[in-house]
Amino acid sequence: MSKRVFVTGIGIISGIGNNVEETLESIKQKKSGVTDIKYLETIHKGQLPVSEVKLSEDELIEMAKLDKSEPFTRSTLIGIIAAAEAVKSAQINDIKEYKTGLISGTTVGGMDKSELFYHDLVNTTKHIEYIETHDCGDSTERIADYVGVKDFVSTTSTACSSAANSMILGTRMIKNGLLDRVIAGGIESLTRYHMNGFNTLMILDKEPCKPFDDNRKGLNLGEGAAFLVLESEELVKKSGKKVLAELTGYGNSCEAFHQTASTPEGKGAYAAMKEALDRSGLKATDIDYVNAHGTGTDNNDLSEGRAIQTLFGNNIPKVSSTKGYTGHTTSAAGGVEAVLSVLAIQNNMIFPNLNFETQMKELSFSPETELLEGVKVDHVLSNSFGFGGNNSALIFSRY
Repeated sequence: MSKRVFVTGIGIISGIGNNVEETLESIKQKKSGVTDIKYLETIHKGQLPVSEVKLSEDELIEMAKLDKSEPFTRSTLIGIIAAAEAVKSAQINDIKEYKTGLISGTTVGGMDKSELFYHDLVNTTKHIEYIETHDCGDSTERIADYVGVKDFVSTTSTACSSAANSMILGTRMIKNGLLDRVIAGGIESLTRYHMNGFNTLMILDKEPCKPFDDNRKGLNLGEGAAFLVLESEELVKKSGKKVLAELTGYGNSCEAFHQTASTPEGKGAYAAMKEALDRSGLKATDIDYVNAHGTGTDNNDLSEGRAIQTLFGNNIPKVSSTKGYTGHTTSAAGGVEAVLSVLAIQNNMIFPNLNFETQMKELSFSPETELLEGVKVDHVLSNSFGFGGNNSALIFSRY
């Protein structure tokens, strides 16, 4: 049984970059991916900003060297690209050498193509080949096939905590000796279903979002995919490969307070963070940076902010939300922000909370607004909170 689990590889694609290197450069340049809609066909074009992956589907297919005649959804394409980068980053030459799993979080799945099929259903069978790509598991299977994983394949769908829960499941399987390593993370592409659903909830901002700002008006949706390669302590010792970080703590709670809202007091968020902290064996004062869920909505930022205050008291660490960069990538958010957390440790860097101006009157702290470099970042707490009150928190530590 492995007592410790290490991150040995990372891969990401989002509105701020097609790989890890581009992502880090955008962070340094304070370059947001939130712009006008380009690729998604929707009545909201020119009205609601989003953070799209800056490649067409044909370009994604070419990038992944896939057959254009095969029915690949946009979610699957970006998932393949991010997972493949993570495997390469982990220097895995033979994925079958050790017992390996792939766990992917997604909620929208192949909805981008289902929408086309549904629209044409009465008049044509043009999009019939995509009917089997609708369910969330299809993308996971295709990503697993691409990177060669056969031992264990699973899909997690818990809304915006999906990718984080994929990592929690992967870590538990490694710790219990069921797998030697896991490629875990999440994927999500933008769809009309996405846009219309969130717009109906009246939580989309028509301007770039400003998490934790007293005048916040909502979130910007984003799309992306991100995966981490998690390996057992024994496997890392055997290979002697470079470790990027250690996943030292994780926690999950489900408060079931409301279908979409969290408790105003942040009870579920606090419970998840406290469990992660207790599991890690760290003290609250050991946390150097909180990569907050920070969506920019009235409910989330108040709830999460109060939970952070409850956990840390008068010693609140540096806090920021990176959703001003990537938008809210929903099911992929936990993976995207886990990669950013690892980069924070690797580069001794704390990321700015873009667009922030005015401190929330209910909170005692404000997020960081400038890029901090050369600072001590040994332990990062990464939060991902989903609809239905499914809250997850991860702690990444320097090794």
